[in-house]
Amino acid sequence: MATHPGHPSVPDRSDGMMHGLDPAAEDRAQTAPAGAPSRGGTVADVLAELRGTLPDEALLTDPARLATYECDGLAAYRVTPGLVVLASTPEHVAATVRACARHAVPFVARGSGTGLSGGALPHAEGVLVVTSRLRTLHEVSAADQRAVVDPGVINLQVTKMATPEGYYFAPDPSSQQICSIGGNVAENSGGAHCLKYGFTTNHVLSLDIVTPDGDQVTLGTRAPDAPGYDLVGAFVGSEGTLGVATRATVRLVRLPQEVRTVLAGFAGTDEAGAATSAIIAAGIVPAAIEIMDALAIEAAEAAVSCGYPAGAGAVLVVELDGARHEVADEYAAVERICRQEGAFEFRMATDAAERAAIWKGRKSAFAAVGRISPDYIVQDGVVPRTALPEVLRQMTRISAEQGVRVANVFHAGDGNLHPLVLFDGSKAGETERAEAVSGMILDLCIEHGGSITGEHGVGSDKAKYMPRMFTDDDLDTMQLVRCAFDPHGIANPGKIYPTPRLCGERSGRRQGAHPLQEAGLGEVF
Repeated sequence: MATHPGHPSVPDRSDGMMHGLDPAAEDRAQTAPAGAPSRGGTVADVLAELRGTLPDEALLTDPARLATYECDGLAAYRVTPGLVVLASTPEHVAATVRACARHAVPFVARGSGTGLSGGALPHAEGVLVVTSRLRTLHEVSAADQRAVVDPGVINLQVTKMATPEGYYFAPDPSSQQICSIGGNVAENSGGAHCLKYGFTTNHVLSLDIVTPDGDQVTLGTRAPDAPGYDLVGAFVGSEGTLGVATRATVRLVRLPQEVRTVLAGFAGTDEAGAATSAIIAAGIVPAAIEIMDALAIEAAEAAVSCGYPAGAGAVLVVELDGARHEVADEYAAVERICRQEGAFEFRMATDAAERAAIWKGRKSAFAAVGRISPDYIVQDGVVPRTALPEVLRQMTRISAEQGVRVANVFHAGDGNLHPLVLFDGSKAGETERAEAVSGMILDLCIEHGGSITGEHGVGSDKAKYMPRMFTDDDLDTMQLVRCAFDPHGIANPGKIYPTPRLCGERSGRRQGAHPLQEAGLGEVF
């Protein structure tokens, strides 16, 4: 079994035992403190409490409407939620979570539902709290380089509102036209430009949150550096396990004086990867460096006719931004390096339309794969940049040996792979083979000193790989943080960690009748 370098082999565990605690200590950790809610509550109890407090249209119980929330962007995992609450205010969120806490009913927060790790997968006996209606952009302050936004505000909307003031919001996932700030906070989203500008955590100053007890609190301040523990840093990327964000104060970045976007065609990914390493080694930090292989190019061309170099085994997209003279010097160096590494075509976008066309192929890659395969699994493992050529060769070998096609799109600058494992779920055995190949790729990332996720999160999809990367002590320390926020284990249970550990988590799936039917609420279900 693959493990993180320097760590002993840690097998998957199914007993949920804490490492390093005696049985008596573990019993104490699993026992709810005085005043804790009873474990006998149900979704029906929560529904009864919320009626009269929240508008009727905010409470979804109709089976057809519940079914539309069965999954997030990772459609392979589906669970019908017990109840959906369409919150329109922070107070709606707080009232819902308080009711869940009183009745010990699990809850899951959901934004636009574009996540790719099953992080917003509902709980069958719990409440799905949807924040997409909280979409007010409260403030854009160029003087402070700040914006204050609700969690349902769309990522790209922040940039559109800030651009007239000469600023923009740097995190730019491929789904930025539809993904929400709340989801970006939960998953610590990145995007193509995270190489130079960092992830969501680098751009959040403060958060208003609802804790798993239903309290409304503020973490952090508008100041550049707040005293005390970095609770904002702990919350960003916690995938909804520490509470629900209801407002965020985010940093804005000044628009650069000049932007140059270039496209280079190579014979294969080895040459494109070598050019990437040489560019970084030269002391150049582009805003973005992206690579797509031949299969990904084929899909993008079929979907959006992006006009990438004909016959390319790989393309390299490099974006340079900053002061005009600096960008000009960097552009000359990038062109020289790419040609030295074998680029047979090198061109620069001459206007905004050409720049958009280059990025359209890259940004559409995930959806475009649907043109060449009925089903696919997308992963986002990370490896050191210098390991890219070897890992890509190993992925090619695995693909050939297993008879499963893999298209590659990745943030080459920081070694963040986005392999798209293609299959046809209607054919016997193909789903299982694709899942096996997906796991082998994550093992490769760990073996080369990398990570199982760069920006999509762990969620439901990759929880079983966590013990391959971390020891039991590592995982238990993480859980101590989680349980400090959520001692009763009701906030997005079953995510990130492979088994129930400290908080007595319950499984997210259910067999048999829906809980509202069992409660005799057939007239609403």
